[in-house]
Amino acid sequence: MYKKILMPVDIFEMDLSDKAIAHADFLAGAEDATIHMLHVFPKSHRAALRGFAADVKQSEAFISRDAILKMQRLSKGFKTCSSRIYHEVRFGSVRDEVNRLAEALEADVVVIGSRSPTGFSSHLLGSTAENVIRHARIPVFVIR
Repeated sequence: MYKKILMPVDIFEMDLSDKAIAHADFLAGAEDATIHMLHVFPKSHRAALRGFAADVKQSEAFISRDAILKMQRLSKGFKTCSSRIYHEVRFGSVRDEVNRLAEALEADVVVIGSRSPTGFSSHLLGSTAENVIRHARIPVFVIR
């Protein structure tokens, strides 16, 4: 049923991703699907380095490598074969980048972890998961 699973992860909140692994693994195992892990960094750091294009590129390359390494470590928690797990880092809005990658991959489903809610505006879901759900064009599993 699900051949391509998109799994946004927050490398700074690994416990959220840990919870989602079992669910993505289960979905992938049923169909020998691929899992595409995605971490999105905000673009806000670009403003701090405005006018230093080379520094921005070096900074993005460095933090991208670090994020990939963290996702590779996280991937060891999967039962899914590592050859079917992919890692990608993007810069921008989580909501927008998840939807762009989902469309580019022709993903079948998104599996995303969510923390327990805090604050009135996110009383049902975490704000990131809520944003992804509101704009997704494919099914989204939110794991707590």
